[in-house]
Amino acid sequence: MAASIYMVRHAKSPFKFGEERTRKLSEEGELGAKKVTEILSNKEIGLIVSSTYTRAVQTVQELAEHRGLNVIEYEELKERPIKGLDYQLSEKEITEAIKLSFENKNYCLQGGESTLAAQKRAIPIILKLLKEHQGKNIVIGTHGNIMTIIMNYFNDSYGYEFWKSTSKPDIYRLDFDNKCSLLEVERIWS
Repeated sequence: MAASIYMVRHAKSPFKFGEERTRKLSEEGELGAKKVTEILSNKEIGLIVSSTYTRAVQTVQELAEHRGLNVIEYEELKERPIKGLDYQLSEKEITEAIKLSFENKNYCLQGGESTLAAQKRAIPIILKLLKEHQGKNIVIGTHGNIMTIIMNYFNDSYGYEFWKSTSKPDIYRLDFDNKCSLLEVERIWS
């Protein structure tokens, strides 16, 4: 039986250099997380997983509590580092690096992670979840880059332009068949 994954891009979180893992949601982000709960509360959810980063967990935590579920965290679903931690780049430089990483899946900045490397760590978890939870809807608390990278693995039309078009938060339903082939993607954020 097929399964659906609801990719939930985390809500707004103020950027703080060096706090990638522990950044919390802003007040606006907390309101966004409540809206995520509202939108998904009428869906049948069998499992809620997340990146280990605080902002991703916080975005799906209220939904998990509402459904009586725990958020299961996977380090493999964390955001892709664009660069190493020892230097800062402008937003323009980061955006250009992201664009190049979708044009060449082996490209990355020094200390960063390529699209291909991120797929190699994240996709086995996605396939495991799909196989072990067939017929169930799965919610994944995620990030813009890794979400796009995962979707790109199943359909390479998801790349830089798609990533740029997403919001914080955002929700996409990915429908899979029982062979883990992506059938359809629908944005359900409103």
